[in-house]
Amino acid sequence: MQNLRNIAIIAHVDHGKTTLVDKILHSTNVFRENQESGELIMDNNEQERERGITIFSKNVSVEYKGVKINVIDTPGHADFGGEVERVLKMADGVILLVDAFEGPMPQTRFVLHKALQLGLKPLVVINKVDKPNCRPDEVHDAVFELFFNLDATEEQLEFPTFYGSSKQGWFNTENVPTEDISPLLDGIIEYVPEPKVSEGSLQMQITSLDYSSFLGRIAVGKVARGSVKEGQWVSLVKPDGTISKQKVKELYVFEGLGKKKTNEVLAGDICAVVGMDKFQIGDTIADAENPEALANIEIDEPTMNMSFGINNSPFFGKDGKFVTSRHLVERLEAELEKNLALRVEPTDDSNTYLVYGRGIMHLSVLIETMRREGYELTVGQPQVIIKEINGVKSEPYETLVIDVPQDFASKAIDLVTQRKGDLLIMEAKGESQHLEFDIPSRGLIGLRSQMLTATAGEAVMAHRFSEYKPLKGKIPGRLAGVLISKDQGVSTPYSIDKLQDRGKFFISPGEEVYTGMIIGEHSRDNDLVVNVVEAKKLNNMRASGKDDSTAIAPKIDMSLEECMEYIQSDECIEVTPNFIRLRKIHLKEEDRKRQQKVLEG
Repeated sequence: MQNLRNIAIIAHVDHGKTTLVDKILHSTNVFRENQESGELIMDNNEQERERGITIFSKNVSVEYKGVKINVIDTPGHADFGGEVERVLKMADGVILLVDAFEGPMPQTRFVLHKALQLGLKPLVVINKVDKPNCRPDEVHDAVFELFFNLDATEEQLEFPTFYGSSKQGWFNTENVPTEDISPLLDGIIEYVPEPKVSEGSLQMQITSLDYSSFLGRIAVGKVARGSVKEGQWVSLVKPDGTISKQKVKELYVFEGLGKKKTNEVLAGDICAVVGMDKFQIGDTIADAENPEALANIEIDEPTMNMSFGINNSPFFGKDGKFVTSRHLVERLEAELEKNLALRVEPTDDSNTYLVYGRGIMHLSVLIETMRREGYELTVGQPQVIIKEINGVKSEPYETLVIDVPQDFASKAIDLVTQRKGDLLIMEAKGESQHLEFDIPSRGLIGLRSQMLTATAGEAVMAHRFSEYKPLKGKIPGRLAGVLISKDQGVSTPYSIDKLQDRGKFFISPGEEVYTGMIIGEHSRDNDLVVNVVEAKKLNNMRASGKDDSTAIAPKIDMSLEECMEYIQSDECIEVTPNFIRLRKIHLKEEDRKRQQKVLEG
């Protein structure tokens, strides 16, 4: 049996998981001394680097003192909980990373709960002890309390604690700086158990997928029992019990940041299998003669849905490569294979599908990925999923945590209570106030931008799904109306300048617009149709002033997530590779009036 440890790193978003993985890679000499490696090595996806968060879990393998350590880096954002839930199946222990100032946050609780349920051995790392105002001892007590509240076993409660700073590159068993992170690596070898191996024939659950343009689809998972060899015939067992015979063409194990080809993988190690087809996450690769399936991977239900449809605006097909409903449904089906927390359902309209996800961030990453791949689509307003529980209409509630400077605490509380949130905890934390609320998921839509405006960008928000509870009343949506384009054409500086007192614009002069497109926010609460394509009439009267002296306010630029939070039920977003436009679902004014009468009737 080879010396082996499988460990997952779990934490709330921004507590330093990926930086810790960087340090583990550097201190185990994965790179040559003169090799440029950069920072946040594991965040290799374009969107992960732009957003500064981890979205997809990844594996690396390092060798330390003759022991192979498989390290799994997991996302910390609540919307990607589906990624965390399935990869924890590959681990035998977890490093729970906690910020020495912030302490346990909503997502810390969520990922720790999953790890304790699976019976994994925890190591607690209190990171960022070099921060001003940090309180490592208080945080250690808070972590112990969290373990206790989550019904940890006696053995799990005796967790070892390490203190240190990923950024400065040291960890120690007490809060005293050392040279490097070897005390933590020694701790992994000492406290994390070797993989439990039961006797019997081959069993391996597919927990994630990889893709190579050269090898095709690759199944990744941990061999739970037996061994798998190159060229071996195996059974692929689906969760519904259907079995197909397949052959393993090639086998790879993880080494450093890459993979190494091998002939045989023994129980306990994580490997990649090439050459099989029609497999999904959750399937079991089992013995060819007497196949036995492993228990299915349970994933929490989605809490939000959005309609995805083809782009049917007048600018359809100008920008993207994939514009038909066939392209759209094929792409969504491909996403379902690897994105376990996602669901897709057809609607009465053959060109539109309902896509269910964990939250706005989860869905926006999918839309952004599709946009970059060349898809054009129209997406509707995010809606929370209402369920009927014991005859009572219920909606999802979330635990919302806000850390905000004391001067802005009252504004933050006011904003959340307007959206039907109840304040549970309020306590001072350093120079800021720590607020915890229970709020319907509906109330979170559009809250972030309002909160940042009200607190001068100082608020730090985090939320996590808690449970379904009876439906609360109406939650106020956007207060202002919108400016809608009357005609199709190119917007002119002359028209926009004349209309500046009517509101703020989302477009600049010279941009193409069409009838029914939302081009700005009205200064009042009703929608207003305006003409922004009118050119200045030329006559032989001399103007006393110059035309170019018109001062047009810069346009408001909104990200995809801000657009998703901004729109109302009668509006949608047109997403193409180079443009994100807001528009009314019914482009013509008479159609909108007719629809309004139907709704009122």
